[in-house]
Amino acid sequence: MKRECYAESDLTFLFNISNIISRSQDINSDLELVLASLCNFLGADHSMITIVNRHFAHIKIGAAYGMTEEEKGRGVYQMGEGIVGEVVNSKKPIIIPDIYKEQTYLNKTGIARKAGHSTAFICVPICAEEEVTGTLSIHMHHKSRIDFSAEAKFLNIVGLLVGRSVEVRQNQMEELELLREENRRLKGGLVSLRPDNVVGNSSLMNDLFEMINRVAQTNATVMIRGESGVGKELIAEAIHKASSRANGPFVKVNCAALPENLIESELFGHEKGSFTGANSQHVGRFEMADGGTIFLDEIGEVPLSLQVKLLRVLQQRQFERVGGNKTINIDVRIITATNRNLEEMIKKNEFREDFYYRINVFPIYVPALRERRADIPILVDHFIDKLNKINGTNVKRITGEAIDMLMMYSWPGNIRELENVIERSMIMSTDDVIRSYNLPPTLQTGASSDTVTKGTLNSVIEKVEKQLILDTLIATRGNVAKAATQLGVTERILGLRVHKYEINPKNYKHLADDEEN
Repeated sequence: MKRECYAESDLTFLFNISNIISRSQDINSDLELVLASLCNFLGADHSMITIVNRHFAHIKIGAAYGMTEEEKGRGVYQMGEGIVGEVVNSKKPIIIPDIYKEQTYLNKTGIARKAGHSTAFICVPICAEEEVTGTLSIHMHHKSRIDFSAEAKFLNIVGLLVGRSVEVRQNQMEELELLREENRRLKGGLVSLRPDNVVGNSSLMNDLFEMINRVAQTNATVMIRGESGVGKELIAEAIHKASSRANGPFVKVNCAALPENLIESELFGHEKGSFTGANSQHVGRFEMADGGTIFLDEIGEVPLSLQVKLLRVLQQRQFERVGGNKTINIDVRIITATNRNLEEMIKKNEFREDFYYRINVFPIYVPALRERRADIPILVDHFIDKLNKINGTNVKRITGEAIDMLMMYSWPGNIRELENVIERSMIMSTDDVIRSYNLPPTLQTGASSDTVTKGTLNSVIEKVEKQLILDTLIATRGNVAKAATQLGVTERILGLRVHKYEINPKNYKHLADDEEN
């Protein structure tokens, strides 16, 4: 049945809508309230307001009634797409008496068909200062109606009333999408910077990832500084993988593990017969790394005599094998690492200053684990996943209390110690969950081991004070005067404390007799 204009009821409804809009505190919720009221008043089944995004040139549902969140999420239109897009472009209302007979109606939200009924779609533009900010539309199930012009006129009036609110909602949605896009862009940047083999998301590690990314694009010599166990080798490998030499060899040398009389031969190689036991020609690590990267770990352990020869390699990328006279040219990137204070070693003449400046072209500091505690939870998850595969275990998680204990520990052994702790705890777990009591004793706290001192501050202090007086009386063989002197108080004060705690100094005088006997 065609809707006629009912002046009094229409005015009452529009007045109510005006009140909702004028008192609005939450625009999105209030627009949905308007749509619900609109559907009830017109006898519609669904209604929606779409918003034009000027930055990304698309149209999205900004508020709706009679739709699920999933259905609303599907309501995204390009400019000019479907009936909604056409209304935005033309700035004119469009009435579709039966959406199932109209090919240009896309039904992106998936409006269900009602048996024995047709479904009309009435869509009008919402404008602000001649610019279309969105659309207002309703879906109405009916049996035989053709004319919906009265509903279209009424929607136009409602559109005028909500126009300002839709404009505000438009600005909100545009700002939100810009922020989301910026967030995606920044996250994408971090992912591209973050090496696959290094775990961490703290600000210190993100700064480190940026340095890795910068230096990897060059052939500069890098020196990695940091405590033992922080993962300096992984950083060196990350630089190699991010560089143009990624397809070349990555050769690792632990200078501290090589005997002083063999380190030169190991690095530069030797000719057959160059020394006793040299039964064949040996290719050194530098030669093996040609076209790639060589990582010299524990560079602070290299003897002074070898530092001179390494200087030439650093400067000219040339060397001779031990016992040979043929100059070998190499194309290699050199990365060094140390946990020692090379600057102090230079002052003590234990490290060559010229060699130091050659290897310290681009220093990188790897933070200790205690400096990036925020990374502990994701490191734990990483090690659980890694060790499950290695050891065939099935540990699923770690409790919050256990994580708290890991966060409080100082980690002198850094990442290496954390991995060892997690492996031990996984073995100790009996229910595929790492709990606080699975952690080693060095990490246990008073709370986790149920040995915390309980009581008020005064009671705890009194216990400590009493024990201190007892220990001093034992040490002075019950001599109150000496005990007072050692404790830094007067005899009177000590006497008061002795009385308070019901201590009898005479009980400790016999200790002197026992010692003499």
